[in-house]
Amino acid sequence: MSKSEPWYKDGLRFTCTECGNCCTGAPGTVRVSGEEIENIAKLLDKPIGEISLFHTRSVPGGVSLTEFANGDCTFFDPAKRTCKIYEARPAQCRTWPFWNSNLEDKETWEAVEMICPGSGEGKLVQLDEILKRSSEVDV
Repeated sequence: MSKSEPWYKDGLRFTCTECGNCCTGAPGTVRVSGEEIENIAKLLDKPIGEISLFHTRSVPGGVSLTEFANGDCTFFDPAKRTCKIYEARPAQCRTWPFWNSNLEDKETWEAVEMICPGSGEGKLVQLDEILKRSSEVDV
């Protein structure tokens, strides 16, 4: 393998199982753009101001979705273990698990597979698609 080829050059398997594991757990930051807030508001048929007020917070360098004290995203439905805004989820959520931080090396990816049942399973995602997704957000 040449230095320019990533370790995952042959692709990686991933199919979202909508398990909710990436929506729950330790507190964190899910960056969201103004356009994404608009899309969420449209999907939920709510005013943009309401979404901004109840579901976003300022963070250094931008805006993040809010979460409950236990770290769960406020758009996570614990009863159904699903995302209430799956069709309009932000880029950070859409590109999971193909974040640069998860693609550093095979060991890091294997750690992701331990917490995400869709990682390492299902559809083979080709290199070009992985590179596209990993370039959308810097996580």
